[in-house]
Amino acid sequence: METLLQQIINGLVLGSMYALVALGYTMVYGIIGLINFAHGDVLMIGALTSWTIIAGMRESMVGVPGWLMLLMATIIAMVVCAALNFTIEKLAYRPLRNSSRLAPLITAIGMSLLLQTLAMIIWKPNPKSYPSMLSSEPFHLGGAVISVTQVTILAVTAITLAFLMWLVNRTNLGRAMRATAENPRVAALMGIKPDVVISATFIIGAMLAAIAGVMWASNYGTVQHAMGFMPGLKAFVAAVMGGIGNLAGAVVGGIALGLIESLGAGYLGKLTGGVLGSQYTDIFAFVVLAIVLTLRPSGLLGERVADRA
Repeated sequence: METLLQQIINGLVLGSMYALVALGYTMVYGIIGLINFAHGDVLMIGALTSWTIIAGMRESMVGVPGWLMLLMATIIAMVVCAALNFTIEKLAYRPLRNSSRLAPLITAIGMSLLLQTLAMIIWKPNPKSYPSMLSSEPFHLGGAVISVTQVTILAVTAITLAFLMWLVNRTNLGRAMRATAENPRVAALMGIKPDVVISATFIIGAMLAAIAGVMWASNYGTVQHAMGFMPGLKAFVAAVMGGIGNLAGAVVGGIALGLIESLGAGYLGKLTGGVLGSQYTDIFAFVVLAIVLTLRPSGLLGERVADRA
């Protein structure tokens, strides 16, 4: 029972990070039908930016609490990633908006490789230790252990997702997003500027990815130029599982994928006598994706929220 509870906690933490990245995928796809495969690398840029900021602050701001340094580094990483994603959308994706679907997809893959290469040049290819900025004293919950960092991840994710739902469903920007997703030409006739809305969507997605990147680095304690590939790929799997273009589906898919991976990794070693272990965790994401797409191609929560006319 203790093992089950521990794996559920680990799965919720992992799924929360997947959900934040998946929301960026699903928001962009819901509005312009683009799978932004460079999104995972925006997560990587956010993590490495925060690592650089924290390293500088630890030398120049002695005595400042670790949580405050982490908060400041996260905010700066969000700004950097927002500017980066805005530039990517304007220079790489916007000129191809009316072209075939294949051209933006290839461009997205190219942007992913470009970002990884630039990060490797700027930060060097060797993995770097990410400092623990929060208390290392764990909490004991019914025999399971949860760290302050994991509690923070769950809390930040819940607050961020609640804010995003409010933004999309209750604000003028959210209504403009939904109108643009429904039909950008008609939305433009109603006074909405589709280019502004699309840029805002990319910016919001980048900020979510930056938060996820900082949380990922804080949880696993390491950063490097290729760290965004697998989380980005799995977040895409989560978005497809939940129903690409559906915000609630992205959250459900992310949490479900995190739980499946955590429970699978926790019990696979026991069932196989140690022959198979956590190193095979990645296989669960793609097996589950194949099953979901076979049984329910539209995802767990059905069709996209907005279908263009």
